[in-house]
Order: sequence, then C-alpha cells, then structure tokens
Amino acid sequence: MSKSAYLFTSESVSEGHPDKVCDRISDAIVDTFLTADPYARVAVETLATTNRVVLAGEVRGPAAITPQVMEEVARAAIKDIGYEQDGFHWKNAEVEVLVHAQSSDIAQGVDALGNKDEGAGDQGIMFGYAVNETPVLMPAPIFYSHAILKSLAEARHSGAEPKLGPDAKSQVTLRYVDGKPVGAASVVVSTQHAEGLSQDDVRDIVRPHVLNVLPEGWMCPEDQFYVNPTGRFVIGGPDGDAGLTGRKIIVDTYGGAAPHGGGAFSGKDPTKVDRSAAYAARYLAKNVVGAGLADKCVIQLSYAIGVSHPLSVYVDTFDTARVDEDRLSKVLQELVDLSPRGIRTHLALNKPIYARTAAYGHFGRNPDADGGFSWERLDLVDALKAAFA
Repeated sequence: MSKSAYLFTSESVSEGHPDKVCDRISDAIVDTFLTADPYARVAVETLATTNRVVLAGEVRGPAAITPQVMEEVARAAIKDIGYEQDGFHWKNAEVEVLVHAQSSDIAQGVDALGNKDEGAGDQGIMFGYAVNETPVLMPAPIFYSHAILKSLAEARHSGAEPKLGPDAKSQVTLRYVDGKPVGAASVVVSTQHAEGLSQDDVRDIVRPHVLNVLPEGWMCPEDQFYVNPTGRFVIGGPDGDAGLTGRKIIVDTYGGAAPHGGGAFSGKDPTKVDRSAAYAARYLAKNVVGAGLADKCVIQLSYAIGVSHPLSVYVDTFDTARVDEDRLSKVLQELVDLSPRGIRTHLALNKPIYARTAAYGHFGRNPDADGGFSWERLDLVDALKAAFA
C-alpha cells in the first residue's frame, strides 16, 4: 500500500552548472549537424574544466562541419550561457575537438538496408511518466525546482539581477497529504554571485523568485529556507567543478519520482533510443493522464541494437486507471509506431531542436511552433478517449 502522507524532494541545476554547460555544448553540436543534414548521426560528449573544453565522440554527417566549426559552436554556447570569467571564458578557453567518424559496425546494425528497417541505435530501457500534480502533468517537486532556477536565469539575462552568476542549484521538498502536494517543507537555493555580496544579500535576491514560483501559501518556514548554505559562492561553473555530458539524468527527467533507464539524452541524435524512446514514453504517458484515463502513469519501453521494434511495452498506472491496463497498452501501440523510425516520424525529431532541452528539464515544457518539445503535445487525447468510450 502506498503512503498517503510524506515528504518528497527533487533538485534542479541551472544552465551554468558545469554538467549542464556540457549538455548544452553537446546538444548544440547535434543541432548543427541536423541543420546541415536531418539524418546525420551524432554521439558527442563534452568535458569542461578550468578554461578548457574537450569534445569527443562519433559522427556521420556533412564534411563541412569541421573541428573548427564545432569549436565555434562550443564557444557560442558558452557565451550564450553567460560565462566571461577569469577561470572560464567563452573566448579564452582552450577547446579541443576529438570527434571521429561513426563506427561501421554500429552503422550496419542501425541503418535501414534492403528489407531491413532502421534498427535501434543501442539496447536499453526507457521510461516515461506523467502525473496530475501540475498543469503540465509533471511531478511537483521537480517542476518547482526548475521554475525557481529558470526565473533566476531570466533575471540574470535581462540585466535585472546583474550580480548573479550562471551556476546555480535548487532543491524543493514538498509535503504530501492524501498523496497530493500541499506545500513546501524546505527550499534550498545555491547561486553563484559577484564578489562583495553577503549571504543575506543573495537571500534577498532569491526570495521573491521562490515566492513567485510556488503556489500561494506554499512557502516553507523561514528556518527551512536555505540560500547559499556555505555562505559564499563566487567561484563556480567549470572553474569550480569539472563538468561532463549526461551526469544529470534525474534532473533531466522526473526528479526521482519515476524510474529511469539510465541513458542520458544530450549529445545524441534522435536515432538513439536513449533519447527518442524516452521522449515517446513521456508522450504516451502524458496523453494517458491528459485524457483522464489515469491519475498517473509510467511507461517502459525496451530495445535491442539493430532491432526495429520494441521488445516490450509496459504500462503501470499505480491503481489509478479508469480503464483496463492491458487494453491500454495495446491501444497505445496501435496509435503510435514505436519503432525508432516510427517515433522519429511521429514526433518529427529530425530537427535542430535540442540545445533548448539542455537545461530546466526535457519534460513539462510547452511545445514550440517549430517542433521543439513535440513529445509534450496532447494530440492523442481525443483518440484515447474514443478508444475507451
């Protein structure tokens, strides 16, 4: 039996967090290749440390995207985040590009040839989740953790808060009663700041952003509101801590409220099911909850490298379903082709839409007019309702 009263915590990190800097660069490389060739293959990892960035991985795409081009893409991403510090500067950092051609062994398993359909780019399991705790059907703790940092970042970029730095983290603990969130038990925000600001100064900057994000009456007690608990956060970003692509997979998804298959998203083109199938699973789960067929839903998909169909499709609604779960699984597979090609086609994933996903979560975002966050659409709701009418 599940608990009805409990505390649950999720964290987020800002676009200037070292790992997120790396995710942003890797996804900017993906976008660069997909702009030149929608069917390019990309798997690029980034490492960042004090005034140094290293790109590594494998690609198959236009020869015009040279190491020099990738270096400029990396610098532009760092500049856009806002790093112009002595220890990490978009213009002065050394950028090393160690990207090579995609393995022919991988290519032969993945490519569509003759009567063989396009196979999955790797084996693995992917999860999607949705719950009716927030308007975007995301778990509330991660939703508010992201929103606090996004608000601070917008104030920094606009010039409203020029003394904030790019690196920041948040953590929100919510109190649940009868399985529903009712308020914050504690809030933690750590944000990089200019020399000379005191801990109280930073607290005064952060407080209104937290108050504006949380629902009215949800603010935690004052003694549970922690801002820069160490007292000082001037040195930040890759100068303070090395970053790597793909280290924030729980921040990227559901904040620990749902299972995770383990695969990261950033730096991977949409033929990699780590990314595309996780998006498809979220899309299906969100539409199930959006259609009112369940209050929450988790979907697991599994794949084998080179195989064009999922090995399994698992649906769990945590006993909140208003319809038969076995039939629900069949209906979902009838509505969406869950082969790698089918997912990419249905969600139109072969577009340069990935740099924007690198911070503040891949899920719970509004679909963009150009196809970004297409997996957040609710366009299966009517078909699902009709199937169970």
